[in-house]
Amino acid sequence: MSATEGQAPSQEPSATPTPHTNNHNSWALTLGALGVVYGDIGTSPLYALRECMKALPGVDPQLAVLGSLSLVFWSLVFVICFKYLSLIMRADNRGEGGIFALLALGGHTTKGLGIGFKIIMILAGASLLFGESVITPAISVLSAAEGLEGLNPALESWVVPVAALVLLGLFLVQKHGTAIIGGVFGPIMLVWFSVIGLLGLMQIFQQPSVLQAINPWMGIHLLMENPMLSAALIGAVVLSITGAEALYADMGHFGRPAIARGWFYIAFPGLLLNYFGQGAYFLSHPGSQKHLFYALAPSPFWEACLVVLSFAATVIASQALISGAYSLASQAMNLGYFPRLRVIHTSEDMHGQIYVPGVNAALAVGSIALVFSFGSSEKLAAAYGLAVTGTMIVSTIAFSFVARSNWKWNTTKLIPLLMVLLPLDIIFLVSNFHKIAEGGWFPLLMGAVLLAIMDAWKRGRLFIVKKLYENALEPMDVIQDLKRSNIFRSPGAAVFMAGRAEGMPIVLIHHLKCNRCIHSTVILLSFTTEQVPFVDSRKLMGVIDLSEGFWRVIIPHGYMQTPDAQQVMRWLRDEGIPVRDHAVTYFFNREVVIPSGKSGLWPWQKALYSFLSRNALPAREFFRIPSNQIVEMGLPVQI
Repeated sequence: MSATEGQAPSQEPSATPTPHTNNHNSWALTLGALGVVYGDIGTSPLYALRECMKALPGVDPQLAVLGSLSLVFWSLVFVICFKYLSLIMRADNRGEGGIFALLALGGHTTKGLGIGFKIIMILAGASLLFGESVITPAISVLSAAEGLEGLNPALESWVVPVAALVLLGLFLVQKHGTAIIGGVFGPIMLVWFSVIGLLGLMQIFQQPSVLQAINPWMGIHLLMENPMLSAALIGAVVLSITGAEALYADMGHFGRPAIARGWFYIAFPGLLLNYFGQGAYFLSHPGSQKHLFYALAPSPFWEACLVVLSFAATVIASQALISGAYSLASQAMNLGYFPRLRVIHTSEDMHGQIYVPGVNAALAVGSIALVFSFGSSEKLAAAYGLAVTGTMIVSTIAFSFVARSNWKWNTTKLIPLLMVLLPLDIIFLVSNFHKIAEGGWFPLLMGAVLLAIMDAWKRGRLFIVKKLYENALEPMDVIQDLKRSNIFRSPGAAVFMAGRAEGMPIVLIHHLKCNRCIHSTVILLSFTTEQVPFVDSRKLMGVIDLSEGFWRVIIPHGYMQTPDAQQVMRWLRDEGIPVRDHAVTYFFNREVVIPSGKSGLWPWQKALYSFLSRNALPAREFFRIPSNQIVEMGLPVQI
């Protein structure tokens, strides 16, 4: 049975910033944020400005450079500084961020089998984030590998194989977790931002006129002079703000102050200096065919060092998105929007350090396939913008729901803000439409597949739980029946997993009918998911004595936590309930889904749910129960 369909104990999520448990004034925390949060956006200089220049063929070089730099500069200021750091990151769910935090904060619930527009929209944003997690490792590592061409043109044929091997190695080491190597991420990114900033500054000194790009009119003038090229240009500018969502998604790990310090003191200056330095180089060498980023290196030796450093930075950028995909999948599972997958915790000290083998395999296959299919970061950039801009517009709309429902913002305050944010998001999104045929179809296709999976799984689960529990017997009626019947009470303890914290589990009724016996201690165990990331499950544990050795146990857990049935048994033993870890038998329903019922789902949804149910992680593994303590009973269910 699903553990995500129960009625969670009442606990309202907070939509106001809560103090982070770590010391926000610690520069070590800021350094850690630098290594995880800014890996993606920090490697955008490898390809962003280069793509802007390629989008402006035949345009006066000075106008092209100054206008493009102006658009990049003001995009970073508006999107990162204003939208995310000043607005979106205010919507934290007990200190945690991310698109599912917005889902929880908004209080969006399902009614019957319906999933409303707001939920579908947020699920679509989550699906696009998964797509971005596939594209980011591919384009980042491929961009770094292209530095080999600058070192020696004969190495061009090695670019794709080397990028694929680096990605393969990256995904193979994921099972070891990031705890061991996480300590070096921050220092490497500090070196990265320092080096790229210094290289850019050297070029700015030689061509200080590039600083005119700070004037916003330069970008406006470029767009007005070249309206037919505007869509392609803005689509390239978007590449400079990829990774913006990571600021919000990783807020729970580092806190808003540390992330803000990392941006304003280190990442933002380093990025600006490098972008302006690339522009200065382009003005000084308008006919150069060199890779714009690597051209800033003053000598072949330093260019080789920059290639090595780029590989390190892109691996870090990839790691951030890969880890984010694990967290996203785990949250979706616990909120009931994704089938069960195996989740491995790789750190005893940090809740967020997890490894999801199924997600890792999918990301590895997808990223490596993209490298071989597209062959260059220039071609792959076409697939990148749609995932980023789609997620951004969902975050803006979901934020408005939170501001309206939780903070009680009135329309006079909310509408003007949306009139500023939404047009820019829409412009960014529409400007990427031309990329659909060039590769932008990939994130859209992947997002559509994932959205279909989450929608079908949620609707299927809602129907099955409703069908199983709408006529469920009351525990007291069953217990009174046991007292009157000739039912043998065997020694030991039995745990019957219940998807809802009400009624009597179907598996218990079937067990009584078939075996005419029941253990002397019976636990009706329900795991329920709170709309908050973490809770103290033991403190909030509900234990109800139903008499005659029957107990109902309700274990709430946050959507970023993983249930552990054996741990619950130890808690119950401490409460005086006669259970022992290795002398407990767990009873489950083994659902056999028959896609021929009258659930109201489309035929393809029924078939998809049936497939997902057959291939989901067995409940015993999800709840961390030894296989030799399990009894499963078949339960055919028509949907």
